[in-house]
Amino acid sequence: MLPTQLQYPLGGRLRELRTLRKWLWFVVRLLLLLWLGVHLVCALCLVALRWVDPPTTAVQAQRRIEAAVKKRKYEKRYDFVPLSRVSRDLQHAVIAAEDGRFYQHHGVDFLELRKVVEENIEEGTIGRGASTITQQLIKNLFLTTSRSFLRKGFEFTLAPLAELILSKQRILELYLNVIEWGPGIYGAEAAARRYYDIPARAVSREQGARMAAIIPNPLRWRPSRMDNYAAEIEARMTRMGW
Repeated sequence: MLPTQLQYPLGGRLRELRTLRKWLWFVVRLLLLLWLGVHLVCALCLVALRWVDPPTTAVQAQRRIEAAVKKRKYEKRYDFVPLSRVSRDLQHAVIAAEDGRFYQHHGVDFLELRKVVEENIEEGTIGRGASTITQQLIKNLFLTTSRSFLRKGFEFTLAPLAELILSKQRILELYLNVIEWGPGIYGAEAAARRYYDIPARAVSREQGARMAAIIPNPLRWRPSRMDNYAAEIEARMTRMGW
């Protein structure tokens, strides 16, 4: 039996550990409920998006707030059009550039993800990601452009859910209509009119490849300057049978 003077400190430490464990479990449960709550809200929004075109997105709101904070002029160009009013050449160019296995995966391309992880391990850096069109759509609709493991976690878990709720054609339609194509320019229709003064349905193969080429960095890049990457995208389109 422990001496009396040692029993009380030991008992106190045990009570502190139990209290700490209770608080940690409470925090874990709270975070889990928050995570599930956010996913439930996003799931309900995705169900609505089967029929309703989004009036705005999280990224669009982010850009407006950034402009207000920095006291910059901000003019939003956003005109949602059906997929039938986006040229096939532009659709094919975007798929070839951003997600060549779009019609094969279910939201997350594990084959491409493995390649990227192996490349990053070999180079010893965190380089390019392996976000699919579906993951990028999730980012634009519900998240922001800031890079973090938390954002990637949401993309990773919400993308398969989006694939269950939405058809591939609807995912592509939403994606082409909400992504950034320049400062304040959202969607294929606004981008085609801004860069070529034509509707999205009239975009040619070369123009589509140039537009697809600026998607990774739309705030800095312009279609007219993307000669090399646009040519690479056209080559990919040819290899894919387009």
